[in-house]
Amino acid sequence: MARKKYLNNRDLLKEIHKSKNSYSSYIDDETDSQYDIILPSIERINIRTTAEAKRNRADRLAKLAYTAAIESGQKVKQAEFAIDWKKIQKYEVVFRVMTFDHVPLEPGRKKNPKTLADHHTRCNFPPFVHYRFDEVSGELTMVGKSHWEGGLENGYFNKEHGTINPNLAKMFMKLCERYATRSNWRGYTYNDEMRSTALLQLAQIGLQFDESKSLNPFAYYTAAITNSFTRVLNLEKKNQIIRDDILEEAGLMPSFTRQTENDIKSGKMILKNPDPVVRRWSAEEWAEEHGKPYEEPVDEKDLEEKD
Repeated sequence: MARKKYLNNRDLLKEIHKSKNSYSSYIDDETDSQYDIILPSIERINIRTTAEAKRNRADRLAKLAYTAAIESGQKVKQAEFAIDWKKIQKYEVVFRVMTFDHVPLEPGRKKNPKTLADHHTRCNFPPFVHYRFDEVSGELTMVGKSHWEGGLENGYFNKEHGTINPNLAKMFMKLCERYATRSNWRGYTYNDEMRSTALLQLAQIGLQFDESKSLNPFAYYTAAITNSFTRVLNLEKKNQIIRDDILEEAGLMPSFTRQTENDIKSGKMILKNPDPVVRRWSAEEWAEEHGKPYEEPVDEKDLEEKD
């Protein structure tokens, strides 16, 4: 039986997409919410990017049909569901354009703004706008906005009306739980605090994952968890040092770790396998230790040369 992975990037991306859609507004929630390509600006929409979007859409629809057939119990091949991307019409594809045009300006939010985002209201994930070609006129029209509530023309900017998908929240909890059981973390007494800190961090930055830069959210979240665990560890070590210093000044017994360090420094405790120390003998010490005079070692090559 094949080993089943407890989390994968495909499921994470799916739940991230659903969570971001809860903060967004679309003309048609079913057709306009699913993008086919991500672009940095509207000027990048051309013949080449449109063809790439068609290929992406054909691959996505073929995988969805194949997965549905497998889940229904059919024995089929993936090649049977292949879709010719050339048959997809231009008005069917959706373009996601990363932009701050619909995000209100907030001057003074940063003392020294360095990026475009520093001049606008802070968002919980990179804002975007969805476009598609009109079926009748062929003109590029806007069909969706992130951080928006209401209609595209009469709505307003809102970054608090959405929520993180419950499945994505469960994935965050599972990631923290599994990471806390690793051999280099599970032995600490404050392991629960590490998990809670990492979970709080994921709740804050979970949707900041940018699909236009990477398709590996698992690595993004794992790095965030590692940083949270390390931060708690360094903080606890610092507090332990301060606590031990106060106990020693008061004449009380410090922690077992501090006692062990003091015993090693004072020589009361000898390590079982200490680092080997190279001792250099003088000629007199060597003769006194071995009961015979010290003789310089003779190299075999020197003897061969003499012969």
